[in-house]
Amino acid sequence: MDVLQIKGLKLNYGPINAIKGIDINVKEGQIVALLGANGAGKTSTLKVISGLLKPTAGEILFDGKNIAGKAAHKIAKGGIMQSPEGRHVLVGLTVEENLRVGGYNIKDKNKLSENFERVYSLFPRLKERQKQQSNTLSGGEQQMLAIGRALMGSPKVLLLDEPSLGLAPLLIKDIFDTLVKIKKEGTTILIVEQNALATLKIADYAYVLELGKISMHGAANELIKDERLIEAYLGGK
Repeated sequence: MDVLQIKGLKLNYGPINAIKGIDINVKEGQIVALLGANGAGKTSTLKVISGLLKPTAGEILFDGKNIAGKAAHKIAKGGIMQSPEGRHVLVGLTVEENLRVGGYNIKDKNKLSENFERVYSLFPRLKERQKQQSNTLSGGEQQMLAIGRALMGSPKVLLLDEPSLGLAPLLIKDIFDTLVKIKKEGTTILIVEQNALATLKIADYAYVLELGKISMHGAANELIKDERLIEAYLGGK
């Protein structure tokens, strides 16, 4: 079943057509990847879904209801949470306080405790550092915190923007292994990434965005063998 459907989505920045009428379907319980080079429109797509930008045209159906143009806090409360590009941890707060901010919509104290336990189980390093100021964390730990903060809101759909950016290969593997666990726990993931190879290894389905248009899409295990994709994004054969 499609939990998220994007139909004919367009976004203009003044005279610039950043997104040119794209269609994306995200099935419940899957990891769906949105791949492409810088400037392709990937981050803009996520920002429109999460309500940070208003689309010029098109529909965004979440559980069958059109959420296009809704306020970001209402979309988050409804079950779509985003871990942004660049992490954007709250530097004046501890790890625990950052996570608590992510769970601001959760009024049930038991549920909030469960969410803390879930995040600390997925990212044990955050539990070790829960009283530490977030600005003292390494880049990898800050990425864990950004993902954990989004999970604190009990999302049905988790939006991830460039989670591998600036991380060492071993850390990328750890983060991506954890994304598979998050999926197995029942959270649907839409991930934007430039690291196509690592992403296709964990994704179920993928779309390639080029200059605001979908240039190809298909099952991730098929796209990873596509010669055009290998040449364009995976550095040759």
